[in-house]
Amino acid sequence: MGRHTPLFKLHQELGARIVDFGGWDMPVQYSSQIGEHHAVRRAAGVFDVSHMCVVDLRGARVRALLQQLLANDVAKLGTPGKALYSCMLNERGGVIDDTIVYYLSDSWFRAVVNAGTRDKDLAWIRRHAQACGVEVTERTDLAMLAIQGPEGRAKAVQLLTAADAGTALALPTFVVARSAAGSWRAPATPARTGSRS
Repeated sequence: MGRHTPLFKLHQELGARIVDFGGWDMPVQYSSQIGEHHAVRRAAGVFDVSHMCVVDLRGARVRALLQQLLANDVAKLGTPGKALYSCMLNERGGVIDDTIVYYLSDSWFRAVVNAGTRDKDLAWIRRHAQACGVEVTERTDLAMLAIQGPEGRAKAVQLLTAADAGTALALPTFVVARSAAGSWRAPATPARTGSRS
């Protein structure tokens, strides 16, 4: 028995075929592969990517920590909500993993790293965070969905309040939205950071 995302029981209730994916019990399909392929290409599909590792980084020196760990320049992130794709590097400049970091405030960034490299990525981040006085919190309580397809955005916003739907539809790429109440902690926090967002 593998690890479970927060949505695992729902996948079971909906009849998903569950397979092992890097130590996670993940849904691979609900009906036919061809039917699901056509649904995503012609309309929309939803993928549970909650096995990805979401990490909150908090502290006065969080930006300095990320400048040290990442190849890309986090100084580019001047507006809360902006996101940046980058590689996380070792001491010699070799690539450890790729990541997306979200700038939420001057003392709070959120990173998403790959599920298969979660343990070594977290160890690397924690090792350097300690010296910078940055708190590292893995967010296993959060679920993440990737919604793809030509109708993906229109279908996804139907699940949001009217105010939040308008904000989500207006998002440029590589930005995460606050809720209408100004929170990053709303029941849903839409972002346009996927490969076809």
